[in-house]
Amino acid sequence: MSVVALGESLGLLVASRIGRLELVPTMELGFGGAESNVAIGLARLGTPVTWMGRLGDDALGRLIARQLRAEDVEVAASRDPLAPTALMLKERPAPGASAVSYYRAGSAGSRLAPEHLDLDRIRAARVLHITGITAALGDAPRSALDAAIAAARDAGTLVSFDVNHRSRLWSADAALPVYRSLAARADIVFAGEDEAELLTGEREPAAQAAALSALGAAQVVVKLGAEGALALADGEQRQQAPFRVEAIDTVGAGDAFVAGYLAELLAGAGLEGRLRTAAACGAIACTAPGDWEAAPDRSAIARLLGGGDPVQR
Repeated sequence: MSVVALGESLGLLVASRIGRLELVPTMELGFGGAESNVAIGLARLGTPVTWMGRLGDDALGRLIARQLRAEDVEVAASRDPLAPTALMLKERPAPGASAVSYYRAGSAGSRLAPEHLDLDRIRAARVLHITGITAALGDAPRSALDAAIAAARDAGTLVSFDVNHRSRLWSADAALPVYRSLAARADIVFAGEDEAELLTGEREPAAQAAALSALGAAQVVVKLGAEGALALADGEQRQQAPFRVEAIDTVGAGDAFVAGYLAELLAGAGLEGRLRTAAACGAIACTAPGDWEAAPDRSAIARLLGGGDPVQR
């Protein structure tokens, strides 16, 4: 198995139309979550991947497992008979805008602990991918991350860490020492520009990348959204310009970016190729609604990079 993506996946209810949530008559049911989004992105790019986590023994848990398998993602998720699968609600208050509310207190994902992990699967992987969201869910999930990282490092499995700060889960002051500890044990660190500033105190992307690299990671990628990305890997710095698309929904774009980078890393591509594919994935992911639905396959990336006819006949 090439990648294990460890973390939370949640049921998702999306407002069927634009407007105040209390006035929207229907919702569409799906799921999302940073780590499962990355897993789907990797699978669509042909990279073998397992999503690992904890689900409730309920309909939402079954939906998530079933849909992930339908996307060619292996599922290594234990079931919690005493806690539900978490849920998020996404409303669309105005065109091009979205607001998400989370219902995850006491959820199965927040009860993830070291004993729920398949450590042998992590040791057999080439990359373990984690995010700061899991760390924010509580002491038990943080202990699970520690156990997973220890198993990965003992086996020579690369550790990929995406900060993914969630201010609704914990304060920056509480999160900072945990993020820095995770970054120090990672081989690859991804951070948005604001997250990189949180961890380093620096405001310029190049300085942020250098400061994050000084914590110990061999590869650092600062995601700059509509401005592209900047990476520092093994002493090489490279800037990636964005691909211009008509953005419909930016949720999940960062996860698609990470999937593209990791897929190319495992395929043996150089830093330029990793960033180009990552940026293409992030751009394409913005072109349709949903957390992961627009994550591209290789043919979609080729069309974007080639600038060819978007109509397939």
